[in-house]
Amino acid sequence: MKVSVYSREAIESIIAEGKFPENTAVISFYDPVIKRIDEDYSRVDYSNACNDVLYCEVDDLDLDYLPEKGYTYDSFFPEAVELAEYINKAFRVGKDIICQCEYGQSRSAGCAAAILEHFYHRGIDIFADYKYYPNQVVYHKIIDALESAALQPTEYLRRIYDYSGIKYPFDRNVIEESLNRLTQTEKVSCLP
Repeated sequence: MKVSVYSREAIESIIAEGKFPENTAVISFYDPVIKRIDEDYSRVDYSNACNDVLYCEVDDLDLDYLPEKGYTYDSFFPEAVELAEYINKAFRVGKDIICQCEYGQSRSAGCAAAILEHFYHRGIDIFADYKYYPNQVVYHKIIDALESAALQPTEYLRRIYDYSGIKYPFDRNVIEESLNRLTQTEKVSCLP
């Protein structure tokens, strides 16, 4: 799965040129504050380019500013659970994901980092790239939702993929039993 980060300007240019990538799901962040300031503001229109879009109306806030806007960590961005389900679905069906926000630097970068970390342990790629300023609250809300066992679809837990794309059965109990035996063996071998 390829994960990309785009600004509003960049994605609207791609849509206008008719070069929107196929087999792609979109996570489009938009700012509720702009709607109140600019009556003409609207979210990006993907209707002629993509039919698999999840819009997320989320303020671009750091943890320190949540209380000023009336949020706690728990009450901020409750849609992260729905977003995690959307991401898992895109992964299962083999779609690429575009994360897009106004400037393509904060919310979309935090989302992309969470996706890359969850599936590939490569979220640091986004954090290390100086063109991004990942929103850490968005990152943590999404990674928490993705890693919640309750959100993992049954098939996702039962299957893992090797690099060739072949599915192998996955039984969590067998792995846990193996780890427990290994831990017990290490304890025994460490005794004088």
